[in-house]
Amino acid sequence: RYELLQKQLFQLEETEGGFDRFTRSYKTFGVQRQPDDSLFFTEWAPAAEALFLTGDFNEWNKFSHPYTKKEFGKWELVLPPKHDGTPAVDHKTKLKVVVHTKKGDRLYRISPWAKYVTREEKAVVYDWVHWDPPQPYTPIHPRPKKPTSLRIYEAHVGIASSEANVASYANFTINVLPRIKELGYNCIQLMAIMEHAYYASFGYQVTSYFAASSRFGTPEELKQLIDAAHSMGIVVLLDVVHSHASKNTEDGLNCFDGSDSCFFHSPPRGEHSLWGSRLFNYGSWEVLRFLLSNLRWWMEEYCFDGFRFDGVTSMLYHHHGIGSGFSGDYSEYFGLQVDEDSLVYLMLANHILHTLYPDCITVAEVKKHTPQHTFQLPLTLQFQCPQILKELKDEDWDIGDIIHTLTNRRYGEKCIAYAESHDQALVGDKSLAFWLMDKEMYTNMSSQIPMTAIIDRGMQLHKMIRLLTHGLGGEGYLNFIGNEFGHPEWLDFPREGNNQSYHYARRQFNLLDTDQLRYYQLYAFDRDMNRAEEEYGWLAAPPAFVSAKHEEDKVIVFDRGHVVFIFNFHPSKSFQDYRVAVEAPGKYKIKLDSDEDQYGGHGRLDHNTEFYTEPRPFNGRPNSMQVILQSVLRNVSIHTK
Repeated sequence: RYELLQKQLFQLEETEGGFDRFTRSYKTFGVQRQPDDSLFFTEWAPAAEALFLTGDFNEWNKFSHPYTKKEFGKWELVLPPKHDGTPAVDHKTKLKVVVHTKKGDRLYRISPWAKYVTREEKAVVYDWVHWDPPQPYTPIHPRPKKPTSLRIYEAHVGIASSEANVASYANFTINVLPRIKELGYNCIQLMAIMEHAYYASFGYQVTSYFAASSRFGTPEELKQLIDAAHSMGIVVLLDVVHSHASKNTEDGLNCFDGSDSCFFHSPPRGEHSLWGSRLFNYGSWEVLRFLLSNLRWWMEEYCFDGFRFDGVTSMLYHHHGIGSGFSGDYSEYFGLQVDEDSLVYLMLANHILHTLYPDCITVAEVKKHTPQHTFQLPLTLQFQCPQILKELKDEDWDIGDIIHTLTNRRYGEKCIAYAESHDQALVGDKSLAFWLMDKEMYTNMSSQIPMTAIIDRGMQLHKMIRLLTHGLGGEGYLNFIGNEFGHPEWLDFPREGNNQSYHYARRQFNLLDTDQLRYYQLYAFDRDMNRAEEEYGWLAAPPAFVSAKHEEDKVIVFDRGHVVFIFNFHPSKSFQDYRVAVEAPGKYKIKLDSDEDQYGGHGRLDHNTEFYTEPRPFNGRPNSMQVILQSVLRNVSIHTK
């Protein structure tokens, strides 16, 4: 496989002048304005009989502007400037590619390289809009350095408002970025940016790969958003969907040249049976050009800092992970079930990105740990929490199984840990807070009344589960927008099944505008958890040493990054002078305590107390100390030397 990668790199050098030039193909394909203001159009449509350009500029004449056929299935057209010297196609005017097929059909298509597409309010199909602003936005701030510890805020621009509508890039810049900064996240993962015709697809049925979604605003407003994040020292990742594409034809890549392949494998290999989408032909030279240039485009034009590759498991295997279990054994990564074309594409993309941008961050979403030089997003405690909460009494929690889930990864292969992401909040499931507290969140979250048993339990467990995941689960941490304050509702985009309602396609940040609701207490804990990590850097430290996972006591103790984490998950037992193991001798103090009043706790621990170690070996560590662990109303504390 490494030889296949080297072969691809050699071929790029021999035929294209190297990958740097190859990945800048967005500067030659689509529409390009030349120095003399002529416009140069290039498309790849190998199965087409003829191509024409139509639009506002020629009053939608279908035949007046034909492309010229070139070798390798490429087509070219040059439009000279108008008499006044300005470009023949004005900024923000509409265009279409007219494709004549060998069967005699006439098809109207959007250029795969279109930089901006929009849809009229009641229209079904998107329009290709020529984007060539007279004063394009120029970033002011340089990219921040790659964070040592990665604390990711997974966000969707459209739902980032309490209003029942599609929120904008501008709203995110003004109202959400400051919250993310205050919360201590140093990385934003933006979802659903690549244009998708169906809003309810959550951005996973991409139609235009080079176009930032117009439903949130203009390309220049997205550039301003990213630049503003950079000014705060926050890096921004794009959730990139190169694993599959929308089946749309008139405003998607599907059947662009009239054939059932072009960018994709012919069916059945070129169709995903569960997702109802098309699958790329990663062995095609022009598909490699398109996808690799797409990555370069987002890095160069918008100044993203890296990517989270969606659906990598589907890419890696011919079976796409459907009906297949994964144990993590290396044998699963070799054999005929592996799609080597897509694997080499991922290797090529990763190699090129990290060569051109040494601080680039790449994350792969996989079902199980996969040997790659990227961060990984394996499915961790996220899918175990609902099962535990639904099926087990608190006293029956399997502490060993929870620890195994969070630590079951190969040494040196970096993972992003999360207790919940966007998947868990989608319709049909509930957020962690909703699993814990359900309908009582609508009536009993006031801080002016005593907590009910359900709210008390939910508040404490929400904090503990997230901190346990943060400290133990990986080399990075991820939170989905709104879940940091225990968002009370699931996520459901407007669709026919809910009468096109936006009620659940929003995040109710208004719940934080008053300290009379306990949502702010969860928000404050999330903020201080991230700030503690910033101070002590446990995510960048080697994996934790778990010194206690006591089933009967329901106590977990581990140390990582000069910090000792102590959790008491028992529903009824208190412990006085509970002995815990520590590596470094000396004096310890409480740094973060989920039982503090400001976090919706009960303030039962004295933060002035100092804990001194004894040279008494315990649970695999040379030193130990005794601490107090409260019960019933759960609590967790971090002790620092």
